Amino acid sequence: MPRTVDPVGRRHDLAEAVWRVVRRDGLDGASVRAVAREAGLSMGSLRHYFGTQSELLVFAMRLVIDRIEQRVASLRVPDDPRRAAETVLRELLPLDDERRAENEVWLAFTARALVDPALRALRDEGYDLLRDACLGWVRLLVGPERAPVDVDVETDRLFALLDGLAVHAAMRPAHCSPELLTTVLSRHLDDLATR
Repeated sequence: MPRTVDPVGRRHDLAEAVWRVVRRDGLDGASVRAVAREAGLSMGSLRHYFGTQSELLVFAMRLVIDRIEQRVASLRVPDDPRRAAETVLRELLPLDDERRAENEVWLAFTARALVDPALRALRDEGYDLLRDACLGWVRLLVGPERAPVDVDVETDRLFALLDGLAVHAAMRPAHCSPELLTTVLSRHLDDLATR
């Protein structure tokens, strides 16, 4: 009897193979041949799931967004707005192996998005999702009664902080421990919530 293959699971497996190749060899090393070899498949088998290398790369980049959204959706978020913000925003920082992999892959794809329109659209979608999330947390933390706070500026500060911490963690992981990343985020949120 022929073995049944879960096509959704196989597509995710192939995207994870892309991630491994990208982390090891860079995005230029993520050819269809290299990804098929990493996944233990023939190139013909890989093409049953993705018609082009571009489709494969877009799916692998999309998987970063999907995983973060799934992780955030499964959180038990505290009622206190300050604690809730930290609980959710910590999920965006590369604090463990899974999130470090997502971060490194996202940064590699973001660089390629400068010259790849399909990846650029996905990069922009990710940017908009994160900025909207930052805006929502800033509004919740400062509240309408704190009129002197410029919500747009504070949103961009929070967004830049998260982005900057992610880039620093990828570029100099030895200098960016999970404790440092969470301390910087926590102090920023304290400042925002009590200003």
